Amino acid sequence: MTITTRMESSPPTYDAYRLQVEAGLVDLMPPETEEPRAIHAAMRYCLSAGGKRLRPVLLLAAADLFPARADPLPAAVAVECLHTYSLVHDDLPCMDDSPLRRGRPSAHVQFNEATAVLAGDALLTEAFRLLTRHYHAHPACCLSLLDCLGEAADSRHLIAGQVVDTLSENRQISARELDFIHRHKTADLITASLRMGLLLTEAPSEAHEAIARVGHSLGLAFQIIDDILDATSSPDMLGKTVGNDARQAKNTYVSLHGMESSRKRAHEETAQAIEACRNLPGRGAAFLVELIEKLEFRLK
Repeated sequence: MTITTRMESSPPTYDAYRLQVEAGLVDLMPPETEEPRAIHAAMRYCLSAGGKRLRPVLLLAAADLFPARADPLPAAVAVECLHTYSLVHDDLPCMDDSPLRRGRPSAHVQFNEATAVLAGDALLTEAFRLLTRHYHAHPACCLSLLDCLGEAADSRHLIAGQVVDTLSENRQISARELDFIHRHKTADLITASLRMGLLLTEAPSEAHEAIARVGHSLGLAFQIIDDILDATSSPDMLGKTVGNDARQAKNTYVSLHGMESSRKRAHEETAQAIEACRNLPGRGAAFLVELIEKLEFRLK
């Protein structure tokens, strides 16, 4: 099945990209009726809770910057699968012990802890299966996508951030350690999403360098803003449990640097991400700039 994702006739919008992602999640994931039904129902439950779909939207937006080499939607769904797996495992009692995710009971609450662990495992595996299944006709591109996503999620990046975050609870850490956590736990996958989008196009090398700078700064700004919102918002506003960072004595930008400095750093990283977008072409770059500005506007 081929799902068209290019939007030649009208300017890109966040909602248009998000709707493509939602359709892809419905069409490309195993149906609940497929055995074993329990695991496929849990996987779809975790994916169907909604959320911003930021990472797959970023991938689709990056793929629209240059002429396409292949359909980016399966890669976007793969990124959302991997991101969702990380959230499912983050919420577990042995990790953050969070009962709420995206406005609904977390997977281990809705089902049970064993099913949540297995659902996360299955979503992680499915992410790489999607890439091999849908891009095998483009072997060089497929290999690059696998390498990019695998690197972002490995023990030196996403897992590294989670490990240091877990081990640093109930002790004061340095600003350098906190930066390590946020860059690897959050920014690396955001950067990979943008990079994967460009890998599916005929983008020149300088565009790849620019998009990596966008991802690094955007990812850090996004996590700092998340830290601020955890300290200042309500569950109704965010759709997830808030105040967990303080309750679990987690190290955040707010706890380490204070609210004013955190807002200033978020603004600085946002500005750097926008500046990097100036090296990207046309309306696609304009879309990214508008999106980055809106993410910071959540603090207003």
